[in-house]
Amino acid sequence: MRREDGRPGPEDDVEAVLDELYALPPSEFVARREERAARARTQRRAQDARRIHAARRPTLAGWAANLLRRSRPDEAERFLELGRALREAYATLDPGGLKELSAQRRRIVSEMSRQAAALAREEGHPLSDAVQRDVETTLRAVLADAEAAAVWEAGRVEGVLTPPSEFGADAVAAAPTRREPAPARKSRTDSTTARRKKDEEAERRRVEREERAARAREEARAAEERLRERVTAREKAAAALERADGQEREAGERVAALEEQLAQARTEQERTRAELGEARDRDRAAAEELAGAEREAAAAARRAERAERDGA
Repeated sequence: MRREDGRPGPEDDVEAVLDELYALPPSEFVARREERAARARTQRRAQDARRIHAARRPTLAGWAANLLRRSRPDEAERFLELGRALREAYATLDPGGLKELSAQRRRIVSEMSRQAAALAREEGHPLSDAVQRDVETTLRAVLADAEAAAVWEAGRVEGVLTPPSEFGADAVAAAPTRREPAPARKSRTDSTTARRKKDEEAERRRVEREERAARAREEARAAEERLRERVTAREKAAAALERADGQEREAGERVAALEEQLAQARTEQERTRAELGEARDRDRAAAEELAGAEREAAAAARRAERAERDGA
């Protein structure tokens, strides 16, 4: 909320404002951006206003990627960590190892993009096939490129992030076999000790490469397993939600039927109350008429009795 003294509060921090903007659907971005920039200008924060105004409206694919980052923070952190491991392993693996990692990477990216599409659909903005492919391209870039990873980690993707060509899907198959550089010719005076040290250093580097590759493969497998577990849990949750929706609809229909019956019963009650009132009025009138008739009959009887006595 805005402070009473007119000074900017924590929510006016330019980073908080940018986070707010990039969490919005693209259709709402520009209007909110101009509103926040105008507010910064009113508060005499010209530099912040310029920076806010310079923020670019994200594409639907960029917004979906940002939505995935914000809505699945734990999975996103693991995805970023996997990217760091893959980038390190990429420089040292042979084509066989790269091919295995590439297959795992494609599966993980595909699953993450499906999660982004599901989240976007829940927010009322379903993704077309083309837009979902753009999300996949962005996620591949996050794995391949540290700068792209930083943009996605901040949740401020504007458009499609493109992976570097050497990390692309087709580059793995074409990657040449990596060989250790051939040792330079040494004179016959090189010592056996120097050669042994060189061999030991080469062996150490080879072991380190294999260890990094093994870690990257294990992290990829673990990430893939976690994604499968998440998918299963999501499917169960979706099924439970569907059942709950059905039960809620049925309960609503029953409530509506009962409310209709109650309304009819109240109408009938009002009608019968009116009829009861009318019947009571008629009963009172009849009772009064009866009493009057009884009084008249008694008076007539008394008159007849007097007349009989007088005649005798």
